Amino acid sequence: MEKTITVITERDHLLRHRVVLNGFEDLYVDIPKAYGGEESAPDPHDYFDLSLGACKAITAKMYADRKGWPLEGITTRVKRDDSQERKGVYRLEVTLVFHGISDPEQQARLEEISERCPIHRLITQASVEVTTRSDTA
Repeated sequence: MEKTITVITERDHLLRHRVVLNGFEDLYVDIPKAYGGEESAPDPHDYFDLSLGACKAITAKMYADRKGWPLEGITTRVKRDDSQERKGVYRLEVTLVFHGISDPEQQARLEEISERCPIHRLITQASVEVTTRSDTA
């Protein structure tokens, strides 16, 4: 499936951009003040990290629903360590809290299932090819 995301520079802002994605137009991206931005929106790393956390939660929730388990909700925390990013190491630590699940075996299974989410697989198993080209306005 092919999908297009459009990122457009916001006038009257330093580095803030508006994101248009499948009809969602209230998404923005910016960078921290330390790098010249205004910190008016999540930065690109935040979106990368949150996509992993959200995908893990959605995947685990779908599995629990299919199994009829009493999962009431999931809290996902993604902790980033980008201190070695320039050396090629970007660490993400994901903590999942399964609300309503007290059975340790079910919790372990949901954690295991979360590691099969599409974004986790994309980050850890796929070869991603990026092609960049310029176009006229």
